[in-house]
Amino acid sequence: MGQLYWNGTIHTMEQAGTVEAVLVENGRVCWAGALSQVEHLPNLKKIDLEGCTMIPAFLDPHSHFTAAANALLQADLSECVNFQEVEERIRDFIRDSRIPEGTWVTAQGYDQNALAENCHPTLALLDRAAPHHPLLVQHKSGHMGVVNTMGLKRLGITPQTQPPEGGAIGVKDGHLTGYLEENAFISYQKKVPMADLEKMMEAYRGAQKLYLSYGITTVQEGLLAPQMVPLYRDLLASGLLQVDLVGYAEERTAGEVEDAFPDHIRQYKDHFKLGGYKIFLDGSPQGRTAWMRRPYEGEREYRGYPTLTDRQVTEALTHASENGMQLLAHCNGDGAAEQLIRCMESLRQAGTDLTDLRPVLIHGQLLGVDQLDSVKELGLTVSFFTAHTWHWGDVHLKNFGWDRGSHITPAASALARGIPFTFHQDTPVLPPDMLETIWCAVNRRTASGASLPEGIPAYAALAAVTRTAAWQYFEEGEKGSIAPGKRADFAVLSRDPLQVRPEEIREVRVLRTIKDGRTLYEA
Repeated sequence: MGQLYWNGTIHTMEQAGTVEAVLVENGRVCWAGALSQVEHLPNLKKIDLEGCTMIPAFLDPHSHFTAAANALLQADLSECVNFQEVEERIRDFIRDSRIPEGTWVTAQGYDQNALAENCHPTLALLDRAAPHHPLLVQHKSGHMGVVNTMGLKRLGITPQTQPPEGGAIGVKDGHLTGYLEENAFISYQKKVPMADLEKMMEAYRGAQKLYLSYGITTVQEGLLAPQMVPLYRDLLASGLLQVDLVGYAEERTAGEVEDAFPDHIRQYKDHFKLGGYKIFLDGSPQGRTAWMRRPYEGEREYRGYPTLTDRQVTEALTHASENGMQLLAHCNGDGAAEQLIRCMESLRQAGTDLTDLRPVLIHGQLLGVDQLDSVKELGLTVSFFTAHTWHWGDVHLKNFGWDRGSHITPAASALARGIPFTFHQDTPVLPPDMLETIWCAVNRRTASGASLPEGIPAYAALAAVTRTAAWQYFEEGEKGSIAPGKRADFAVLSRDPLQVRPEEIREVRVLRTIKDGRTLYEA
């Protein structure tokens, strides 16, 4: 029996404008147009949109599915405004979760910029919060964090421990501070045991429901490390995946992941495919570890720092090219973007052109407008973390000054040059709210009320998380718009984001999420 969606505003995203009705059969769109042409057909299940708006389902261009699931099992520090609240939240979590003494505790989501003390939690604070448990607390960006004394001992970190290249271990007056940064934090975080299998499967269910509640039917695993292979085997065996999940293997260990999932390379099986590789070129702008061409405001020399050498970046690009795999490159600062551009240009001159693999520059917070012509010439797609304008825009103005800080996420300049771009929320850094990211891209406002340049029209912002997002995944023939032959992946919204006032866009709510013609979420 066919399904006929009607009586609402339907944006196909094939072109500007709307259609009256959409006909679905066997999980795919078979027709979109005037209601009068199909309403007489027999054996139709008519689905009344009741005046609401239907669009193609959102595709998540970059996030971390397992981290989003794991966050549901951790103490949430995202709303803490001072050290006392951090301590209380961790203590309450340990008590309420009945975590046995000596068992690892993890917490996530603090932001030193939002704390009254304006600094990272201290070792003394964490020792008070968890005196009988090893504890790791992760910064909201995911690029740094703090470990208590018991945790440092478990991880074997001493004042003499040498940090890995591209990372830092905090030491003051010969004593550990508990602070870990970039590659040091990431490498030691991997050594902290994950939750047991039953809890992780339940957390995966919760994470999937979260994405669906925001109208998303294609999700990303933005860094699939070998340690996650057993989890993914169990996840796929469980059959719980209803969304499509695209994984990007940590480039230097990608062979282990590919060997584990040979039937998933560049193709879906059980709703999961390996889409390519991931590398990190720098850190976080709000954490002041993003690699810049010019010093941070108030600094004579400090520009952040790289996490990879030019040789390592070139080898990663070559590896991706040789295996025909897409590469995602985390670049927040313009120094990191310059390194990626430099290495890609060097390879192109040597005869290796990556354009057909649609490489993606992830985040691009401080990507310079002057770098965009090179970005276009090299065939780079940019996935902007545009919600930074609201959540950390004021911090960026402080760290980089008006000239650089106001032009974070230069989407309007990219649009003017015809550069393909998408928007993401980097979940679990922020909830996967695509309507918020559209609001941020259109309004370009900071939390204090500053108005920033580089705003774009709502239609272009919506295209970034539907049509262009599908293109980024090489799935433009299957998803991203409502057209005959494509999957019936839809989001039903309370209001039309293209017709409400720009400042009201983030008030629009997802009422229903449909995947392959099946309703998987309903508010």
